Parts: sequence; C-alpha cells; structure tokens
Amino acid sequence: MKITGLKLYTVPPRWLFLKISTDQGISGWGEPVVEGRAATVKAAVKEMEAYLVGRNPMQIEDIWQTLYRAGFYRGGPILMSAIAGIDQALWDLKGKFYGLPVYEMLGGKVRDKVKVYSWIGGDRPDNVAEAALEKKEAGFQAIKMNASEEMHYIDNYSKVDEVVARVATIREKVGQDFGIAVDFHGRIHKPMAKILFKELAPYRLMFIEEPVLSENLEALDNLNSYGIPIALGERLFSRWDYKKVFAEGRVDIIQPDLSHAGGISEVKKIASMAEAYDLAVAPHSPLGPINLAASLQIDACTPNVFIQEQSLGIHYNQGSDLLDYLHNKDLFKYQDGFVLISEQPGLGVEINEELVKEKAKTGHSWKNPIWRNTDGTIAEW
Repeated sequence: MKITGLKLYTVPPRWLFLKISTDQGISGWGEPVVEGRAATVKAAVKEMEAYLVGRNPMQIEDIWQTLYRAGFYRGGPILMSAIAGIDQALWDLKGKFYGLPVYEMLGGKVRDKVKVYSWIGGDRPDNVAEAALEKKEAGFQAIKMNASEEMHYIDNYSKVDEVVARVATIREKVGQDFGIAVDFHGRIHKPMAKILFKELAPYRLMFIEEPVLSENLEALDNLNSYGIPIALGERLFSRWDYKKVFAEGRVDIIQPDLSHAGGISEVKKIASMAEAYDLAVAPHSPLGPINLAASLQIDACTPNVFIQEQSLGIHYNQGSDLLDYLHNKDLFKYQDGFVLISEQPGLGVEINEELVKEKAKTGHSWKNPIWRNTDGTIAEW
C-alpha cells in the first residue's frame, strides 16, 4: 500500500481536517490545527507532503521520525500540529486496514469508559452556577470554567472577589463531590496567581489549569503549597517539552493536545513518561470531532488518564458543532458523565465528506480576541 495524496479542508468554526488517501482506496482522517493559525499549519502539512506520497502508511513510527528529524528545525506549535494531524490520519488508516480501533494496536483497553467534563460560560462567564447545575442535571460530574477577564501583573482585588464569588456559588449549587476546574488560561501573572490560589483553596477544586504560562514554570513554586492540583500542557508540544515539567515536579496533571503534541504516537509516549512520575493525564480537546476521537483512543489504553475534555456545545462552536461533520452521530455516547469507548475501526469517525467539502468553501479565519488592560497594555487572553 502507498500513500497517493493529501487533501486539507478548512472548516467552520475554527478547524482544519486532513484526509490521507492510498492506492488501495483506504483513507484516514486527521485534525492538524492551531487555533487562530489554521492557514499556517495547512502550509506546514503541504510542505511535508513530499515526505509522504509514495510511502507505506503502515510505517507510522518511521514516518513520524522522518517528519520530526528530517527538518533541521523542529518542535513548536506549527510543526508539531502538522505532524499530529498526519499521525492521527495514519493511525485511522491503519486501524481501518486491520479492522481494529487504534487502542487495540497500542496495547488494548484499560477501561470501558472515561469521565468527561463540560465547559460552562466563556471568558466573561455569567450565570455560571445555573449553567453548572444544568450540566449536573444532564449527567455530567464535572465542569470547567475560565477564571477571569483581563488581569494585569498587579490588579484590583475586586477581580479576585469576582472569581471567588463565581466558584463559591457553583460549589453551593452542585455540592461537594462535583468536579470544578478553573482555567486561568495563562492570563494570570505570578503575583495575582498567588492571591487567587489562596482564596480558592477552600472550594476543593478538581484542578486549576494553566495558572501561569508554561514558560514560567518556576512560578509554580509559589502555588504548590495551597493543595490545589495544578494542570498544564496544552502549550507543550513534545516529550522534550514535557521533560522539564516532569523533572521539576511542580505539576499534578498534564494536558497534551492530540492535535498539537505530535499526535497519537507522541502523546502515548508523553503519557507513559507521566506515569513514571505518578502524574495524571487529562487530554486537552476544545477542538473538533477528529481531535476528540483521537483523544479517546489514548484514553482507552492509558491507565493514568482520569478525565477527558470535550467541546460539545462550547461557545467556540456556534454554527458548527462536533457531531455536524459525522455520519455516525452516536460515536460520542455520553452516559452519567462518561463517554463509552467505541469499538469501531481506526479513530471511529465516519466523516461526512460532502458536508466537509461544502463547508470548506466558506472556511474560516478565526482569531482569538485581543485584550488590553485599562492602561492600554496588551493582556494575555
């Protein structure tokens, strides 16, 4: 079998889909994208096409090594996201060839289902307590919310009070055993992060995500004493990026993204490294159906995964949601806050290619907002 070509589709709301075809009529799908940089990742995939056409798609590890090492410059969000989508598509293709889900080729299932959490609110959340209660009544056992709007290096305590008040009202509504994760989104700087950790400690959070930017790991020394699990990793792109995180021991939960961190092949290795350091894994997945399907393959065969992000109904997806591009709309079966592990071959996704082609005519040019502090300086988003 040989790879004959690649097709890329930029589709709303902010996704990029990849189809890899072969001379035996079997194809695989991947989702290589960086939010807000879809066109750049698309160009990177096209540049890698010369390494793929004519290759045997079964040789996934060798292809991965070629894509990573054949270029003198490597790593980073663009190149690793391009590799990630290609890797997903190759595993999808191989699974279809053998009639097996990907997890069966990675050692088999360690679980029948995985817990999922649901997003509530947006960057300026409103009525979050009611939204959390709705998710609980819908069967979810955990939610995640953004912490705050713009926050300067040193900012007003009123902003801290607003964050604490939202979390307090959610905890009161949903009870003690319901999981609450608060995403600082890397937008909180070290001085304010210390204050927020102290104030949020009584509310028994499931975790705080990206309390500071990943490049500021030393700041976590000031946060570990508050007893709140710390999660990060969506802006780390390879096992080499994670190596320092593991060695320094400041993080409790890692969050590699299957569309950013080198795909299934690389995230499986990252998760195994994390297990050796007794860390939990919660794959990052606010993207499309192929990304989530790839994440679930890792979840199925990775014992230290404890929960999975998913974007069904997230505020980013207005107009086009997870299931819209699938023929098999029952793929993500949510029951009592868990998603069942599919036994369908490959990634399990049956892409509605005609709809993908139609939506690609519209495409998108999604960009995240640009925020500014009250003094006019750029704020982290």
